[in-house]
Amino acid sequence: MAIAYFDCFTGAAGDMIVASLLSAGASFQALEGELAKLKLGGVSVRFGPVTLGGLVCGQFSVDVDPHARQPHRHLGDILELIDNAKLTPEAADLARRIFTRLGAAEAKVHGCDIQAVHFHEVGAADSIVDIVATAVAMELLGIDKLFCSAIPLGSGTITCQHGTLPVPAPATAELLIGAQTCPGPADCTGELTTPTAAAIFAELAEGFGPAPAMEISAIGYGAGTRRFANLPNALRVILGKPSPAGQGDTVIELAANIDDCTGEVLGATIEKLISAGCLDAWASPVFTKKSRPAWLLCALCNPADLAQAQRIIFTETTTLGIRQREACRAKLTRSIETLETAFGPIRVKLGWLDGRAITASPEFVDCQAQADAHHVAVREVIAAARQAWAGGGR
Repeated sequence: MAIAYFDCFTGAAGDMIVASLLSAGASFQALEGELAKLKLGGVSVRFGPVTLGGLVCGQFSVDVDPHARQPHRHLGDILELIDNAKLTPEAADLARRIFTRLGAAEAKVHGCDIQAVHFHEVGAADSIVDIVATAVAMELLGIDKLFCSAIPLGSGTITCQHGTLPVPAPATAELLIGAQTCPGPADCTGELTTPTAAAIFAELAEGFGPAPAMEISAIGYGAGTRRFANLPNALRVILGKPSPAGQGDTVIELAANIDDCTGEVLGATIEKLISAGCLDAWASPVFTKKSRPAWLLCALCNPADLAQAQRIIFTETTTLGIRQREACRAKLTRSIETLETAFGPIRVKLGWLDGRAITASPEFVDCQAQADAHHVAVREVIAAARQAWAGGGR
């Protein structure tokens, strides 16, 4: 499995994403050939080195002939353009998903049907090229999963088709709901992340935060067009594969002290948190100020599920505040295997390290169902499943 981690230390734009992937090893000639299939008249692309702050970066440029007609397009027009280009199925699917995500954000911001959205800035030829080029470059590099740092939003205002608007642009802000964001470096003002980049990361990123545990294979830097005084305006991408010591990710741990809530309410809250996508949730008895007996309610969630998890805790319990912190996890690679036992088939969850399964846990629901069906204790079924695993010579 190949993974890519985008380090957005000064923000991101579509051309910066493409340039970083080319700098990391994607073939510009192959990319140029795929983009030609779009048949966008009067559009050409360039790629070359530029030095920013002592870093050699790649710069990807889209040149549009001012005399060539580039009409405003609806989402359907753009999707048809992608379909007619006869790209590989994988690249076409990525590009369609990104533009559909972008269209949904624009429709919500402007209060109209998604098919009625006119793509102005984001629908210009260079943005179409950036999104399709990103999809093609990811396929050329064999990237299976994409991760991203916290995304700098920037500050101030931006002038666009609809006038002067606050940064981040409304569509960018809409796209980044659920993502982890940050203000950006103090010396880097203005729009730091464009709607095109936000759409790419919102649709494709598996998570936001620190880099996952990985073996690095390549690094690329993509230059932006703006220049900052103390930082290179560049986007860094780190390519590699998950660390053989296991997989890693970043999760959010939520915690709340509750001293006036019943156990039944806490139990129902935990069930709702799990149903909403939390990785785990639990409650522990604690003593708080003035020796009050209380509960410590905790939950683990992915960054994208943070807002929903907080909402559940606030609405279902009596707490007035929730603490949160990032937690980096090391994880064994997991798989499921179904084993035949004397009581019937049982699924077993396996944990892999260095290519070897080092732990096996029978699925309790399967064991309980077979125990009920055979009128035996559930521990007998669990033991049979473990014996079936051990008897397989693992």
